[in-house]
Amino acid sequence: MEKRDVIETVSSNRDRLLSLSHTLWEMPEVALEETESSSLLVECLADAGFEVTTGIGGMPTAFEARYGDGDPTVGILGEYDALPGMSQTVSATREPIEEGGAGHGCGHNLFAVGSLGGALAIKEAIESGDVDGTIVYYGCPAEETLVGKVFMARAGAFDDADAALAWHPSDLTSPFMGETLAMNSLQYEFTGESAHAANSPASGRSAVDAVQLMNSGVEYMREHVPDDARIHYSIVDGGGAPNVVPATSTVWYFVRAPDRAEVDRLTDWVDDIADGAATMTRTAVDRQFITGCHPYVPNRRLSDVVEDNLETIGAVPFSDEDRAFAGDLKQTYDPETIESRTEDVPESHRETVRGSNLYAEPLPAMDAEEVHFGSTDVGDVSQITPVAQFWAAAWPVGAPSHTWQVVAANGDFANETAIYAAKVLAGAAYDLLSEPALLADVRTEFEREIGEGLFRSAVPDHVDPPVDADLQ
Repeated sequence: MEKRDVIETVSSNRDRLLSLSHTLWEMPEVALEETESSSLLVECLADAGFEVTTGIGGMPTAFEARYGDGDPTVGILGEYDALPGMSQTVSATREPIEEGGAGHGCGHNLFAVGSLGGALAIKEAIESGDVDGTIVYYGCPAEETLVGKVFMARAGAFDDADAALAWHPSDLTSPFMGETLAMNSLQYEFTGESAHAANSPASGRSAVDAVQLMNSGVEYMREHVPDDARIHYSIVDGGGAPNVVPATSTVWYFVRAPDRAEVDRLTDWVDDIADGAATMTRTAVDRQFITGCHPYVPNRRLSDVVEDNLETIGAVPFSDEDRAFAGDLKQTYDPETIESRTEDVPESHRETVRGSNLYAEPLPAMDAEEVHFGSTDVGDVSQITPVAQFWAAAWPVGAPSHTWQVVAANGDFANETAIYAAKVLAGAAYDLLSEPALLADVRTEFEREIGEGLFRSAVPDHVDPPVDADLQ
């Protein structure tokens, strides 16, 4: 079985993959509640002969599925969590299926299935004896809360992978070559004393006062942190009736910076501010560490392999009907959004891209050597084994993720992108399994840039996955 045969295997599974993607879209499940979604994926892989292990990292919806024997081992990451409040019909008008319900606003129904299609195709190549090694599909829950891969990595799930591949739906197709920020996610719960705010205020100790003072302290802290650091917070429990001194209040913080040491330094500072706020208000504070991730560092040589396969596969084969619906969706968001989201497109392509409803052709990497100010739990994987990712056009040009327009696309023409991504992943994995010298180059770069065996999870050993926590 040659590489073109492996890619064609994806086409032979097309109907099954499309059906699965639609099913996942129709039953969106938020982080760590992806019970049915993970079960469907597990069933499909087990039926294909993969050896499946569930409950990875203490999370019931995390799993790995292996096929093959011996080295090298190539992993493909899959995600399947949805977003709260993103319910939407396949329509160019805002129309929730269920008011306040979940929806696939980031395309993880496509992500799960595209990665699955790639793994199934490589399984055929291993079974036929044309390549040697092991293919692993990593079922990764709770990406939206930066939990899934973090706890899988801490449990050693990726330790034996020689390389890993991932992708993500987007409005354009391109290798993902930028780095991201490391991050800590923490909650601070203050406890005081309730009292009648008018009759006996002296008896009370306000937890909300403590939260407000903490947030004020962090605002003054901002002047003295590095320019590329980011600190954001949200008050998730802010008291009740105004005439009751609130006895409890909780604030949720994200602390980000380009490297783990800086994140930890800034987190210690935020901890000190929380302690100071508790002292000033004579309350107590409890710190809950939820999750923490490392920066994502792409492997350039492996990214070249992905880019070669993007060029080989070519454009996502959207139909005229797909482009028409994408045009209807494109009309519903601000033209300035389109301009801002396409600023990094090469000037030679920019006007053509902006004038398209769907731009299906692959573009060169637009973020090489850049640092994105977001974070991803893929960062932990990239500290353990070489990783390459790519964006694949699934949405109207300029469409931002986590919007109802994207949910509508993910339930319709974007399913074609899952098939496309499966072919790219299958081609790249085939290259790694069939060319020892190529994989050696990938590993050499990893050892030079990251180093072997140096990964240490940001999450302390005593912290369990927030399986029962409402972190949506």
